[in-house]
Amino acid sequence: MRIVRLANFVMSRSGGLRTALRNLGEGYRDAGHEPILVVPGAKASDEMTSYGRVVTLPGTMVPRTGGYRLMLGHRRLGRVLEELKPDRLEVSDRSTLRWTGDWAKAHGVPSIMVSHESLAGLLNVWGVPSRVGGRAADLLNAKTARQFDTIVCTTGWAAAEFRRIGTANLLEVPLGVDLDAFTPKHHDPAVRARFARDDEALLVHCSRLSPEKRPELAIDALAKLLASGVKASLVVVGDGPRRAALAYKAARLPVRFAGFINDRTTVAGLLASADVAIAPGPVETFGLAALEALACGTPVVVNAASALPEVVGDAGVAVAGTGEAFADGVSALLERPEAERRLAARARAEQFGWPAAIDGFLRAHNAATREQTDKASA
Repeated sequence: MRIVRLANFVMSRSGGLRTALRNLGEGYRDAGHEPILVVPGAKASDEMTSYGRVVTLPGTMVPRTGGYRLMLGHRRLGRVLEELKPDRLEVSDRSTLRWTGDWAKAHGVPSIMVSHESLAGLLNVWGVPSRVGGRAADLLNAKTARQFDTIVCTTGWAAAEFRRIGTANLLEVPLGVDLDAFTPKHHDPAVRARFARDDEALLVHCSRLSPEKRPELAIDALAKLLASGVKASLVVVGDGPRRAALAYKAARLPVRFAGFINDRTTVAGLLASADVAIAPGPVETFGLAALEALACGTPVVVNAASALPEVVGDAGVAVAGTGEAFADGVSALLERPEAERRLAARARAEQFGWPAAIDGFLRAHNAATREQTDKASA
C-alpha cells in the first residue's frame, strides 16, 4: 500500500514532528508498505531514505520562526499528489494543508489527519482570548473532521477539543520512543562533569527555542532554585528564534546553551546524565523530548496545562506555568531517592514503544500491520 504523507512546519534538522515522521516511515516500510513523505525545503529534491521516499518541494520561509517553511500553492501540490497516486493520504498539518482532505475525497483516497497540536491552545498562546479562541477552534476542528475520513490524536488531551464538538471519526494513538537509542546506559559521569559540579543538580531543557515552548521558564526555575539555596546548573539543548533573548536573560546564571545537537547518542548521553529534565511548553500534545528523557532514566517536570502529565504519569511532576512552580517541581523530584526516580522514569517510557505506535497508525489507515504481514508471508 502506498501511503503518501504530507507535512508543513518540519524543521530540516530536528523536532518532534520530524522524529515521528521518520519512525513511522520506517515502521511502514518494515510492514511492507511504501511510505512517501512530501515536505517543504530550500530546494526541490527526491531521495530514498531509511524511512521511505522523501519528496522535497521548494517552500516559502515563514518569518521569525527560525527556519520553518511552507508548501504553498494548491495546484503544484495537487499535481504532485496526482503523480504519486496514493492509496492512503496522511496529513500532519491541520492548517495550511487541511484542503488536501477535500482533494483526497475527490480522488477516492482514504485520508487521516494527525493532530500534532491543540488549536485552541495555540490560539491562547498567541494572545487570542479563550472564549474567542475556543469558538474559532471548534469551527475549524469541525471542518477538519468533515474533510478527513479519520482524525488521529496522540493523547486524550489532544483529542479533547474534538470530543467536545462530538467528532465521531476520531482515534487516539500514542506516539513512541526509541527505547534502544534512549537508555539509562548512556549515563556518563564525564558528560555530567562538563556541565555541573559534583554538588550541583544538573537540569536539562531540550526543545525548540520558540515562544510556544516557553523555554524561559527553565531559566526562571533555575534562578528560583539558586535563590532558595539549591545548587544547580542548566544546559539548554536546541535552537530557535528565542535563543538570543534567552542568553541575555541567563547571562549571570550557570546556564550552558549547547545549541542543536545532531547526534542522538550525544543527546541521550546528556539526558541520561542529568538529574531532572524540564518541559515547560503549555500546548504540547505529546512531548517526545520529555519521553526521551524518561527513557534515559531522567524524571521530568512538565507544564500541567499540556498533555505531558498524561504521558509522564508518576515518573514526573506536573506544575503550573511559572518559574517558581517549576523550581518546586525540580525540588520535589530531587527529594526522591535517585535510583527510585530513575527506575520509575524508564519504566514509564517502556509503555511507549514505537512498534505499538506504528501498528496503531497502520490500523487507522486500515493497512496491514507488521505482525499481519509476517503471518501472511509465513
